[in-house]
Amino acid sequence: MEFLFSSGLILLVLIVAGLAIFFYFIPVGLWITAYFSGVRLKLLRDLVGMRLRKVPPHLIVKPLITAHKAGIYLETAQLEAHYLAGGNVQKVVNALISADKANIDLTFERAAAIDLAGRDVYEAVQVSVNPKVIETPPVSAVAKDGIQVRAIARVTVRANIERLVGGAGEDTIIARVGEGIVSTIGSADSHKEVLENPDRISKTVLEKGLDAGTAFEILSIDIADVDVGENIGAKLQTDQAEADLRVARAKAEERRAAAVAREQEMRALVQEMRAKVVEAEAEIPKAIAEALRNGNLGVLDYYNLRNIQADTEMRRAIGGATEEDADGA
Repeated sequence: MEFLFSSGLILLVLIVAGLAIFFYFIPVGLWITAYFSGVRLKLLRDLVGMRLRKVPPHLIVKPLITAHKAGIYLETAQLEAHYLAGGNVQKVVNALISADKANIDLTFERAAAIDLAGRDVYEAVQVSVNPKVIETPPVSAVAKDGIQVRAIARVTVRANIERLVGGAGEDTIIARVGEGIVSTIGSADSHKEVLENPDRISKTVLEKGLDAGTAFEILSIDIADVDVGENIGAKLQTDQAEADLRVARAKAEERRAAAVAREQEMRALVQEMRAKVVEAEAEIPKAIAEALRNGNLGVLDYYNLRNIQADTEMRRAIGGATEEDADGA
């Protein structure tokens, strides 16, 4: 009895496992849904073949049904190839349906290429139907009078389906518009001109054809905000004056250092000369003694020389005292 129960349980498990494997490889429910939706698929060739090609059948069949209901007829091979290439099949189908309703000429091949290029093809079609507004960050520029002006622009763009593959994105649009704003403000004679006519910026920038080579078509450029910033001209003049002052101080310090060096050099020279004088004076007694020994100088001559020295020292002392009295007075 127990053997029969165990055998029946094993048989039941095998049947359930077999049915699970069967319905996994042969998605009958998905085939029935496609059949009653008007999409004719071969059960073995299409659905089982997808399993063997490692393509999830529901990712192909459901978008195929959606496209068929919208009046767009596609082949399973197209959708499978796009999935195997790494594309998003559902987004491509949604983009085709949206483009068809908006009377935009968009083929499956172009939509698949846009999707494989890394762009959101469905969003691109939506932007082509409903233009998108891109707001630039605050752009600062300086007018000719030295006053800084900050401006924020809102750029209304529409996606250009023909240039989505290989065309530049939003960052390029923002950069070009910012460059145009800087150029327009910089060419103004006064910041007041910019404040009085902010539409001058949008007109000048719009005339430059900034959407060339991009994936968008610029419809309008509107200045959302204009604000006055710092007086850059005055600040630059102040910085220049401070720099000139530092240069002048450095040159003055250089001259002072040179003067101090010359003074020290002169003092050293004077000290050297004094040392030589002292050395020479020290040789005088030796020379007198030598002259006395050799008879080149007599005693009377020596005393006369001493009297002259004493008289000179006295005159020097009197003269020095007089100069000190004069200084004190």
